[in-house]
Amino acid sequence: MFNTGNAWIDRAQAAAAHLGLSLAVSALAAALVFFIWYPYPYREISGGRELFFLVVAVDVVLGPLLTFAIFNRAKPWKTLQRDLAVIVVLQVAALFYGLWTVAVARPVHLVFEYHRFRPIHAIELETSQLAKAPAEMRNPPWTGPTLIGLRSPQEQEKLETVMAAAAGVHEALQPQLWQPYTQSRAQVIKEGKQISELRKRFAQQGALIDKAVAQSGRTESQLLWLPMYGRKDFWTAIVDAQTAQPLAYLPLDSF
Repeated sequence: MFNTGNAWIDRAQAAAAHLGLSLAVSALAAALVFFIWYPYPYREISGGRELFFLVVAVDVVLGPLLTFAIFNRAKPWKTLQRDLAVIVVLQVAALFYGLWTVAVARPVHLVFEYHRFRPIHAIELETSQLAKAPAEMRNPPWTGPTLIGLRSPQEQEKLETVMAAAAGVHEALQPQLWQPYTQSRAQVIKEGKQISELRKRFAQQGALIDKAVAQSGRTESQLLWLPMYGRKDFWTAIVDAQTAQPLAYLPLDSF
C-alpha cells in the first residue's frame, strides 16, 4: 500500500525544489530589473520595485504550491511529467508577462526640462511621435535610462508645444524638443542652486544631505541641486557644478 506519510514528504520536497529554482530565476530577473532597467533611484521614483515584487511574489508562490498540489509518485511517470511541465510552462509564461509589464513601464530618459529633471517612461511615449526626435534618440534604450535635455521650441513650434502641454503631454514627452544633454549643460549649471540653500530649506534632513554629498565624491562647494519629478512624489537631484552630471538623489520635495 502507498505510504501516505511518504507522499506528503515527497510533495514537500518537490515543492521545496521548485521553490529553490523559482527563487534562482527570480534573482536573475531582479538583477535585470534593478541593475539595468530600474537602477537607483528609478526603482524608487518610477515604481519599478513595487511592480516587480508583485509580479514575482505571485509567480514564485503559485508555482511551488501547484507542484505541492499535484505531485504524486503513484501517478504514471509520463502523467507526472506532463503535469509538472504544464506548471512550468504556465509559470514561465506568467514571469515573461510580468517582466514585459515591468519593461514597458521602464524609465528610458532622464530629461532636463528647463529648470528641473523629469524621468520619462517607455509607456508614456507615442511611437508615432518618436520619428520627430533626433536620430540617435528615436529608439528607447533597453540598457537603462539615458540623460537628455530639451531645447526651447522655435517660433513655429510654440503653439503646438503649448497645445500638447495643455492636453497633458508636457515638454519632456515631446520628442521634437529633445537634444543631447551636453547642449543643456550650461542651463543646468545656471539653474542649479547651492547645497547651503538646500540645507536651509531642509534643516532637519542634514544627515540625509551629508550622505548624498558623500556619495557624490565631491565637496559641497562643487555641487548644485535641482528639483526632480517622480511618478508619485518629488525628489532632488545633486549635480556636479562643472559638468552638470547628476551624482546623487534625495527623496526631498524641493519644488
